[in-house]
Amino acid sequence: MAQAPSPFLDPLWRRIALVAFCAGWSVFELIWGDSFWATLAIGMTAYGAWLFLINYKPSTPKE
Repeated sequence: MAQAPSPFLDPLWRRIALVAFCAGWSVFELIWGDSFWATLAIGMTAYGAWLFLINYKPSTPKE
C-alpha cells in the first residue's frame, strides 16, 4: 500500500516550486558544464514533475 502524501504538498504552488527548483538546478549545472550533476538534476525534475504535478493525489480529498 502506498504511503499518503504529506499535507504540506497539497498546495499546487509548493509542488510547482519544487519542480522549478530542480529545473533551475539543471540549467545551472548545464551552464557550468557539469554533465553528471546536470543529468541527475534533469532526472529529479522529470520524476518530480510526474510525481508532484501529473500523478499527485492530495492527502485530504476535496468533497
